[in-house]
Amino acid sequence: MIPANKQPRFARWFAGRCRARLAGDFHVVQAHGLDHLRAALIEAPVLLVSNHVSWWDAVLAVTIGHLHLTADGYAMMDARNVRRLPFFARVGGFGVERGDADAAALDYAAGLLDRPGRMVWVFPQGDERPVTLRPLGFRRGAAVVACRAPAARVVPLALRYEVGHWPRPCAFLAFGTARAPCADVDAERAAQEAGVTALLDRLDDHLCGRAALHLETLVEGRRQPLAGFAEAALARLSRRHLT
Repeated sequence: MIPANKQPRFARWFAGRCRARLAGDFHVVQAHGLDHLRAALIEAPVLLVSNHVSWWDAVLAVTIGHLHLTADGYAMMDARNVRRLPFFARVGGFGVERGDADAAALDYAAGLLDRPGRMVWVFPQGDERPVTLRPLGFRRGAAVVACRAPAARVVPLALRYEVGHWPRPCAFLAFGTARAPCADVDAERAAQEAGVTALLDRLDDHLCGRAALHLETLVEGRRQPLAGFAEAALARLSRRHLT
């Protein structure tokens, strides 16, 4: 495994760069239930488990962990990516070797969950998977971590990216309520997967208009006035040919 080499000043600077990248490439980033996570962090260390959709997931993790939470945050990553992009270790990333057999990394993650305000973000799928995939296919590693840190609280998170009425995509996050880990690893793995699946279904209901979620805006995309001007000018010129 590769331990984190967290450097708070660098982490905050890098989080600002991640936020700027999100503002440039997304229409908006919105979250439901972030207060669940904030409240849990006051009471206990938190294991945050989420589906893994895109390269953007890591950018969101850095931005939210360092700019929207007062948490000492860490994230489990594929060791190959930490070796390729070692600056992630400086913002709290630690590397786990592929598969569920990296006992040192699992012990390391559980050891981080030793005080309120600490957070470890894990993607139990291991790989980026389509958001529509069912079952999600969570591996046992995150469940092992939870069972080794019984004082921690587990918070599920659903991630979804959507292209709709806007020229740029939107990112949606839905956080669930905190719970104590199960005593059994297989039961814990199933509970983690069920929690994230239920939140993905709630996001789907919201986006399809079946049920509304209260959303907090975390990042608002930068306006692109030149693009809007060019679009308006082209529309004006084209309109002449309609008459």
